[in-house]
Amino acid sequence: MLPSRNLVVVTALVATVAAVMMAASRPASVTVDGQRISSDVPPVTQAHEAFVPLRAVAQGLGADMDYDAKTDTIELVRGNEVLRMRIGDTHATLNGKPVTLGHAPFEVRGRTMVGLGLVARAFGSKVRYDRSQANIDVVTSGALGGSAQQETP
Repeated sequence: MLPSRNLVVVTALVATVAAVMMAASRPASVTVDGQRISSDVPPVTQAHEAFVPLRAVAQGLGADMDYDAKTDTIELVRGNEVLRMRIGDTHATLNGKPVTLGHAPFEVRGRTMVGLGLVARAFGSKVRYDRSQANIDVVTSGALGGSAQQETP
C-alpha cells in the first residue's frame, strides 16, 4: 500500500523546513591565515558581529595567552607585544597604553570570547565575518599592535 499524496507532500515540506533550519543554525567556522581553527566553544554570532574564542584564535596567530582566575585578567603575548584585559571590562592596555574595547570580553562555558574588532586591533590582522556563509576569516599582517582593519558585517 502506497502513502497518500498529501502525506508525501507534508513529509517533504517538513524535511525541507528542518534542513533549512539546521543549515541556518550551524556555528560559524574560524580560519586564521587559511587554517581552520577548532575550539570546544564555537563563535558567538549576531546580525553584524562575531565573537571568537580568544585562546584558540590567539594560538592560531602564534600568541601565548595566560589567564589569572583571581583577577579575571587575561594577558596575550606575541613577540614583544603585550595585551592585558579583564573579563567584563572594556578597558585594556596594549603595550602599557590604555585601549578602550568595543565590547567587553565575556565567558562562554569557561572560554573567553572577544569581538573581531579586538582581534584586528591587537594582532594587526584583517578580519571578516561572512554571515551568509557562516565563515570568520582572520588574516595576519604583522605583530600585535600593528595597523588593523575594523570588523566588517
